[in-house]
Amino acid sequence: MSCLRLRPKRTNSEEQTWQESLRKVAQDNGKRLGLEGDSDLNFLLTGGDLIKVRSKSWQKSRFIKLMEDCKRIGYPSKKIFKREKTFLLDDIDSVRLGRQSDGLIKYTDPSEEEKCFSIILKKKDKKLDFIASSKEEAQQWVTSLEKVVSNMHNLSHKQRSEHWIIEAMRKADKNRDNKMNLKELKVFLKQLNIDVADIYAEELFRKSDKSNSGTLEDTEIKEFYDLLTYRKEIDVIYKKYAKTDGEMSTTDLLKFLLNEQREQATMESALKLIEKYEIDETAKQEKHMTKDGFLMYLQHEEGSIFNPAHSSVYQDMSQPLNHYFISSSHNTYLMEDQLKGPSSTEAYIKALMKSCRCVELDCWDGANGEPVIYHGYTLTSKVPFKDVIKAIKDFAFKKSEYPVILSLENHCTVEQQKLMAHYLISILGDDLVTKPLGNTMPTNFPSPEELKGKFLIKGKRLNKLDAMFSNNNTVEEEMVSEEDEAEDCKEKDQKAKPKKAKIKLAKELSDIVIYCKSVHFSGFEHSRDNQAFYEMSSFKESKAFNLSETSATAFIHHNIDKLSRIYPAGTRTDSSNYNPVPMWNVGCQFVALNFQTPSKEMHINQGRFVQNGFCGYVLKPEFQRSLSSQFNPNSLTNGPWLQKKILHVMVISAQQLPKLNKDKQNSIVDPLVKVEIFGVPADNDSKETHYIKNNGFNPVWNMKFEFAIHVPELALLRFMLEDYDSTSQNDFIGQNCLPLTSVQNGYRHVPLLTKRGDIIPSAQLFVHTMLLDCL
Repeated sequence: MSCLRLRPKRTNSEEQTWQESLRKVAQDNGKRLGLEGDSDLNFLLTGGDLIKVRSKSWQKSRFIKLMEDCKRIGYPSKKIFKREKTFLLDDIDSVRLGRQSDGLIKYTDPSEEEKCFSIILKKKDKKLDFIASSKEEAQQWVTSLEKVVSNMHNLSHKQRSEHWIIEAMRKADKNRDNKMNLKELKVFLKQLNIDVADIYAEELFRKSDKSNSGTLEDTEIKEFYDLLTYRKEIDVIYKKYAKTDGEMSTTDLLKFLLNEQREQATMESALKLIEKYEIDETAKQEKHMTKDGFLMYLQHEEGSIFNPAHSSVYQDMSQPLNHYFISSSHNTYLMEDQLKGPSSTEAYIKALMKSCRCVELDCWDGANGEPVIYHGYTLTSKVPFKDVIKAIKDFAFKKSEYPVILSLENHCTVEQQKLMAHYLISILGDDLVTKPLGNTMPTNFPSPEELKGKFLIKGKRLNKLDAMFSNNNTVEEEMVSEEDEAEDCKEKDQKAKPKKAKIKLAKELSDIVIYCKSVHFSGFEHSRDNQAFYEMSSFKESKAFNLSETSATAFIHHNIDKLSRIYPAGTRTDSSNYNPVPMWNVGCQFVALNFQTPSKEMHINQGRFVQNGFCGYVLKPEFQRSLSSQFNPNSLTNGPWLQKKILHVMVISAQQLPKLNKDKQNSIVDPLVKVEIFGVPADNDSKETHYIKNNGFNPVWNMKFEFAIHVPELALLRFMLEDYDSTSQNDFIGQNCLPLTSVQNGYRHVPLLTKRGDIIPSAQLFVHTMLLDCL
């Protein structure tokens, strides 16, 4: 039996030295975050006691603080053998003041509202709930955390890279002497996701060990860092244009911007880039850009593949509502699958914080006369209707100020419908649209601009909208058919198609359905001749796909005049998703997906809506808004939609890809890159590089691809990185999807996102793109 080695207790002098060392580390890291001496940072570094809430009975005091590396929040343990529990600041999605999580609502008293706060982590359904000793302390925690997290997110790529590498060094420095011997260096390289031959590691070590001491320290570690992060491809590009004493003058930089980046640049805009990104003061005074400044430019938004002008709202928002693609969620209340998974207000918050603008509420009679939301006829849990409306009210406009549509699937009795209407009116208040805008009967939809900060209800209505403008608007409760989606859900469990069910509709709920009245679809001609503009239909995916293939132009014309909502098949009990692209090709506005499921389809959805300030609304191309249009995505003819181009993509390199198996030190990725186009059928294409063996740190491909593009206004470009596996399916590393109309030409860095669409710190792809007209 091996004996345990206890850490000897430090003497008072040693403890004082240790604490001073920790303070110095914290100061250095605070400086790196741009928060040196900041009171909020110091508050977090000091830490404090909070009540951690897990249940009604489990509410325990925990000492919480920011660790000295200024990267991790931890609960330091006073027990010798107990490891401290920590999580990264980078893992924090948001911090919420008040009882704004399911746990705090369920397990704490409303009187403690102002003392509560939650830390929401990016990991699936992971959150930490706390109660502070006072309202002021809770506010201090939230303010301080938000500031530090914001500063962390705003670090430059170079700073993030340094953070990433310093963390790997810390893990490799086993004896904590702030020096690195050759053995530790080899561990460090594996932490960086790179497998190198011993001879190369020894060569790097020898070049950096200027003192010949057998260890690297201080400036030698910096020397090693510079050797490790050297990028030959940047060197080649820079030297081609650095024609003024080995540096880029303003004129040299302008030539690069015009020739390579194909930008409408001027001497003035080139000089602004030098002033913004050059880090050498002497070069800046001479109006020159060094290689370090050039790399800094390439790694910021001006050098990103995504056009920075599209990161704010740039489209015309004064068009009618039906002229936009609208980010939409299906069964928004579900956190997981459609059969037994939990329902939660958190699912609505997550969707709204991703700029989803149409959420779904399946409403059923609940106990004690209170309506609930859940997936009927299943074992999914139930969440009170009132709590959902409160959460929607609180979070609807935090990411986008444009209107939110509440799609009601109503299964309630009249009494509980009246309560639903009461909650909608009382909680949403003046933000709820309860009558048409203006004083006369409208003939078209209002615009997103006119509906800023407003809620619309989609559901059944007892009468026509024009009844509101007549003297005869008295209507009694009567039977109406169920929503088509509700009927489809029942149909999947029965062999024979059930008789169309009816429910009695409360006048109070009917009256607040204004611009989105649900009606059954009976054909495009019937809709054209009998339906008002505000009467809209929902289509299950199989029906919608069939119509998009057989009657594409008619479907487009239908969507020029009206709204359409598409929803996943009831058989998708695992909450999987269908491809949304064919639905956008025929102009459908509400293409509802399961937001809780990370998938290629959700990556494409994020790619569609990342433009226009990620506001949840994207203006459809003009040929999808004009009744004279004869556009058919399946059979392309000449017209304004046909703009033949060639997209040239060169996949050059990648940097600092994440390790997929962090527990295995020797696990190094073999990355390959897939380049994909999604759009009209003629444009759909996919090509891939070879894989690079054992290098996730700085793999280089230098592979060129060409794609023929016919309808660029509907095309999306996706980069997908995978870890090659010869015996099984490749593993996901990272991805990025964006509209082709938002792609910048030239040498560009592509930020990489996780499966759930969050940025992977430090990781990026380096490419060259060029979209050219066909000759």
